[in-house]
Order: sequence, then structure tokens, then C-alpha cells
Amino acid sequence: MKKFLLNILIFTFLSGCLQNTAMIGPGVTFVSTGNLPQAFGAFVTNKAVEEEIGMQTHQFIAKKVEEQKIKNKRNKIPEGLIVLVENNIKNKQLLILLENNIKKTQKKIRDLN
Repeated sequence: MKKFLLNILIFTFLSGCLQNTAMIGPGVTFVSTGNLPQAFGAFVTNKAVEEEIGMQTHQFIAKKVEEQKIKNKRNKIPEGLIVLVENNIKNKQLLILLENNIKKTQKKIRDLN
């Protein structure tokens, strides 16, 4: 019976069927330290953050770190190079539009003959 319950518990955690993952961290804190106020505070904070921004705390932190990495990478690239690349992309898009219009015009001319 113990093995069966353990298997169900493991399956629940590993399959993502656990409904409230915000309880896992505080639960581990309570089990390891025995400090109920700290665990309860962590749980309440996680739930408040999740309700406010729609993400769990660790997802929000990971998103902010990734945004900061992108911002730092952009700051390392000289502004002149960024402008040059952006202009190149715009010019390439313009060339693609012109080529498409030329092909359409050629097709219309062929269809008239």
C-alpha cells in the first residue's frame, strides 16, 4: 500500500498534475526548518505575486533576468551598427516588395498578350 501511494505521489509531481505548485517551496521550508511563520509568509507572498502578475515568482524572476541579459547585449553593440543593421533590414524588405511588384506586373503584361 505504501508503494502504491508513493507511486501515485511521484506520478502526480512528475506529470504536472499538481494544482498548486506555489505550496511546494514553502512546504519544503517548513519540513526542513520547522519554521511555520516563514513558510506561511513565503506561501502568501508567492500567491500574491501570482495573482498580481499572472505568473509564479520563479517565472517572473526568470523573465526579468532574460530581459536584462538582452538589454545588456544591446548596450554592448555600438549604436551605429544597430542603425546600419536596421536600415539594411528595411532596404531588404523594400527590395522584396519591389521584386514582387515587378513579377506581378510582368505576369499581367504576359497575360495581356
